[in-house]
Amino acid sequence: MSRPEAKSRTSITDAVILMAGSGSRLRAIGNALPKPLIQVAGRPVFSYTIESLQKAGIETVHVVAGSNSDALLTGLKPLVPVGMKLHAIHNPDWQKQNGISVLVAAAHVQSPFLLTMGDHLFEPSIVDLAIQTADLKQLNVAVDRKLNAIFDLDDAMKVKTSGECVVAIGKNLQDYDAIDTGLFVCSPEIFEYLEQAKRNGDCSLADGVGAMAADGKVRAINIGDAWWQDIDTPEMLAQAEKVLRDLNDGRTPMNARGAPTSQKN
Repeated sequence: MSRPEAKSRTSITDAVILMAGSGSRLRAIGNALPKPLIQVAGRPVFSYTIESLQKAGIETVHVVAGSNSDALLTGLKPLVPVGMKLHAIHNPDWQKQNGISVLVAAAHVQSPFLLTMGDHLFEPSIVDLAIQTADLKQLNVAVDRKLNAIFDLDDAMKVKTSGECVVAIGKNLQDYDAIDTGLFVCSPEIFEYLEQAKRNGDCSLADGVGAMAADGKVRAINIGDAWWQDIDTPEMLAQAEKVLRDLNDGRTPMNARGAPTSQKN
C-alpha cells in the first residue's frame, strides 16, 4: 500500500470501527477468527486499519464489538501502537443491523468522527483524503467510481450522486454511479437520523445515510485510483490477499476486472 509522506493535520481525532457481526460467511468455510483478526498477506486486517488511522492523525479508536467480543479484544490490543487509545464499546444487540452498532457509540463521540468497518481494507491515502477534504457539518462518504473494478458488484452498496451530493444509497439501487467504500466522516447529527430511521428497534447505517441524503446533508468524496476491498466472503478475502501480496512484492496490482491500477508501493 502507498503511504502518505507525513502525518496529516486534522481536527478529527476519533474513529469508530464497527466489528460486532459474527462473520458468518467466512465462518462457514472454517475461519473461526473474528474478521478484523484474519490474516491477509501475513498481517491481521486490523493492523492495516490501525496503521492508516494513525497516519491520518486519529488518537482514539472506538471499536464496537458484539459477537465473540472477548476473543476479538484480546487479539486487537497488541496491535494498537503506543500513543493511540483503544476504547471498546459492547453492542448487546449485535444481531441487529449495523445502524444499531453506530448508535451505541453516540455517548462516546460528541464531535465529528471517522466511521469505518472492521472488515474493510483501504489504502492509507483514502483515509487521509476523507479526513482532509471532509465538510465537518455534513456526512461525508468515500465513494469508488471505478464500477468496473468492483469485485462483487451485486453485494456492493450502491450510491447515486449529483455532483458532490449523494442523493440515494442502497444495495438494490438500479440507477447509481458510485460505490460506498464503507468509510465516512460523520457529524454527530448521524445519530439523530439513525434514531429517526429505526423500525421495530432496528435500522441500518444506510437507512440513516439515505435519510440525511434526502435532506441534502451527504456529500461524496471520490477516492480516484486508490484501492480498497471488503472481505465479507471467501472470494473477497482471496482478492485482497492477491492485491496486497502484489503490492508487497512491488508489482502493479490488478483490479478485480483484470485492469492494472495506477497505485504504486
